[in-house]
Amino acid sequence: MPYIYIPPRSADDWQQFLAEPDKHWRSGYSARAAAYAWQEADGFPREVAALLSSANDDNLKHVELLLAIPEHKVYFPPMQGHPSQSDVFALGRAINGDLMSIAVEAKVSEPFDLTVNEWIADPTRGKMERLEFLKDTLGIGDKPIGHIRYQLLHRLTSALLEAERFGAKYAILVIHSFSQSDEWFGDFAAFLSLYGQVAAVGQLADLDLGNATNAFAGWARGNAKYLDA
Repeated sequence: MPYIYIPPRSADDWQQFLAEPDKHWRSGYSARAAAYAWQEADGFPREVAALLSSANDDNLKHVELLLAIPEHKVYFPPMQGHPSQSDVFALGRAINGDLMSIAVEAKVSEPFDLTVNEWIADPTRGKMERLEFLKDTLGIGDKPIGHIRYQLLHRLTSALLEAERFGAKYAILVIHSFSQSDEWFGDFAAFLSLYGQVAAVGQLADLDLGNATNAFAGWARGNAKYLDA
């Protein structure tokens, strides 16, 4: 696990951290749009700050951004598997001083990759071990999740694991979508329905995982100007 992070001088410095820099670094794509949105913001991008303040928790009304790390990798069992790589990991501080771990998944028109059923169509011991770890961590139990996008499961898990590492009270998944028509929002809504929540753009939902961590997830619609960055 890397412990040293180099601060970027500009949004273009984010490109080097992508899994496929030449393929994904293009105008109109999420990696570039998110990089410019976060790099140019004074703290959180406005729509992300608004999403956090929409929570039914007064401590989130004014959140301070302490640090943001591009393309942050989080490892979980089995350790030989691929890490979960968030477009941005942010560490924030609530108005009462509590820390929050925020995993950000940026989108434009890209889907949330495979469903759980598609991902385990060719089951291996490692995949089954990881799936059980995700289900236990997320408090899913025996709920049917075959139709849920696997990427959403491990992004929220990333926020939870980093909350534990940093001693944060809150773990938050943010979908930062620059699609002005909110493409693939239905998949996010299906994920929130696991916790009995109805998804709404710009509204942070409280997720009951059955543990002590305050978990939330929400969809922020990004500024369209960054699609031309």
